[in-house]
Amino acid sequence: MRKKGMVNPSRAGLLVFALLVLPLAGCTGIQSALDPHGPDAQQIASIAWILFGGGAAIFAAVAALAGYALIAKPERRAWASGTKLIIGAGVVFPVVALSALLIYTFGVAGAMVGAKASTPLKIAVTGEMWWWRVHYLDASGRPLLVTANEIHIPVGRPIELSLSTADVLHSFWLPNLAGKLDMIPGRVNVLRFTADQVGVSRGQCAEYCGAQHAKMAFYVVAKEPPEFEAWLTAQRAPAAVPRSEQHARGSALFMVHCAACHAIRGTPAAGLSGPDLTHIGSRVSLAAGILPNNAGTLAGWIASSQHLKPENRMPSFPLFSGAQLAALAAYLESLQ
Repeated sequence: MRKKGMVNPSRAGLLVFALLVLPLAGCTGIQSALDPHGPDAQQIASIAWILFGGGAAIFAAVAALAGYALIAKPERRAWASGTKLIIGAGVVFPVVALSALLIYTFGVAGAMVGAKASTPLKIAVTGEMWWWRVHYLDASGRPLLVTANEIHIPVGRPIELSLSTADVLHSFWLPNLAGKLDMIPGRVNVLRFTADQVGVSRGQCAEYCGAQHAKMAFYVVAKEPPEFEAWLTAQRAPAAVPRSEQHARGSALFMVHCAACHAIRGTPAAGLSGPDLTHIGSRVSLAAGILPNNAGTLAGWIASSQHLKPENRMPSFPLFSGAQLAALAAYLESLQ
């Protein structure tokens, strides 16, 4: 008969198990360093598991010694105060263990930053408050096309990202496919990786860059090479001509109110301060990963961008009527 107030041992065991295991539930998915989708991310995950495992083993050993010191008789734990134990466990072991881990991690990191054997796909990514400008480059480094907040890549081909910033310090972090690399004003850093499976991965700015830092995400879409080439060809084409009267009304509104900041290739809109919107309808998300991309969210973003993402550089347009918002959103959604 268990006394009142005593904890059921089986329940206590389940609680401990839950506390240890539940945090691992977030270790897989669209943004996780422990769910690699490429060889570079696999190496980073291996480093993480080795460090986790080593840390857990050391913690267990220290806990076991501490427990022994608490329950053992004084004469049996006299060795714990000896000079040899202090020097061995307090000096020699940390130096050897940390040096081995340092050499291992430097070796793996050195292999990752080295140039890849085959010709990489070169992409320039510029961090801006709080979104990502993406240029695809040809072999000589000239821009082929520009897009925003989304990077499409072919599976199996090395990718070389040139990372820079247009304003403050940002950090490009793509845990499923690569590591984290800072974007430093006045400097271009290079990040190389390869995807080995089709899928969508989420990345994030990992360096505090202002009020909306947490809402500065992006997506990387890995495709089979033929599908990627078809996407690249479609993206290089000019924007679609308005297909309906509603699209035409939306296009006219866009040219009056939005063309000073945004570009749509094939139209008079040639603004450079905001994202290029030539094919915005084909993107996964809006506003750097914070909204799904559809007509409703497009209208909401146009009307209330400062409410959804305060202090971003796009003003809200609350004076548009419902019909005007619907026309603008329908036009932008048609830009596939």
